[in-house]
Amino acid sequence: KRKRRPGEERYYAVRAGRVPGVYTTWMECQANINGFGGAVYKAFPTREEAALFAAGKNPNPDSNPSRFYAVAVGKHPGIYTEWADAQAAYTGVKAPKYKRFDTREAAEQWMQTFPPTTPSFLDDDAPDREEDDDEDDDEDEDDFLMPSGKKVKTGIELSLGGNMEFGLEEVYTDGSALSNGQEGAVAGVGVFFGDRDPRNISERLPGDVQTNQRAELTAIIRALQSVPPQRGVLIWSDSTYAIKCVTDWFIKWEANGWKTHKGPVQNRDLVELALQEIRKRDALGTRTVIKWIKGHEGNRGNVEADGLAVKGANE
Repeated sequence: KRKRRPGEERYYAVRAGRVPGVYTTWMECQANINGFGGAVYKAFPTREEAALFAAGKNPNPDSNPSRFYAVAVGKHPGIYTEWADAQAAYTGVKAPKYKRFDTREAAEQWMQTFPPTTPSFLDDDAPDREEDDDEDDDEDEDDFLMPSGKKVKTGIELSLGGNMEFGLEEVYTDGSALSNGQEGAVAGVGVFFGDRDPRNISERLPGDVQTNQRAELTAIIRALQSVPPQRGVLIWSDSTYAIKCVTDWFIKWEANGWKTHKGPVQNRDLVELALQEIRKRDALGTRTVIKWIKGHEGNRGNVEADGLAVKGANE
């Protein structure tokens, strides 16, 4: 570790804390991390590097990681190249399982020895299984026409409680399949960035197979394609199936030659396309976060994405 020279400036980046950002004194940094569960912070010699870290990006994307931290049981299971990120992924979880490796391949092999888990951000009533294509992992599409007006704690509020997504652009995705699982079904894709945002998407699901799950996966892909790979992104989806395809199940699927006990993995083409987009961003050191939000519960972003998907299915 390089010793700091007298008079050398230091910038303290807080990625997760009371008020994420860049600070010029250790005292300011401490005030924002002390007593904050899962705080993520680091010191840098330049403000530019500190700002990138605070925004969830890798300040040195060209450097090859020498350590890989696998979190098999935690709030956010996955493989991390920063120890601080790995700590934040399991802090607060009873009996977490994590381990350090010298290569990503070794970390992935170790992860495969654990059964797929449901991250803590998924509600207890969220399905935790590989669903068949003729099943709808959401409510009936008619529910979109009946606003509940029910006051609920949204996924965004839950996320801000830990401040882990500071600096990431937020986007909501949804898929809709009218008469899902039946002959003549039609599906649509919805992506919502914001009011009158030109990147908003409402389109018919391409291809002959028109299912809700293909629409959900396609919506995530379209969101990834709409955000520059150098920019961190937080994607909200109400599809447990789509999220777990690209954050959990794919590890075993790839290791098993894309086969399950039921046969070939369904929707493999879309899962691989999503992984291609995510890995492109990983190579640049860009954070890609995909989280679950309960559908049809009044969250405006989710409602807007749902409306765009329904509109796309009717085109």
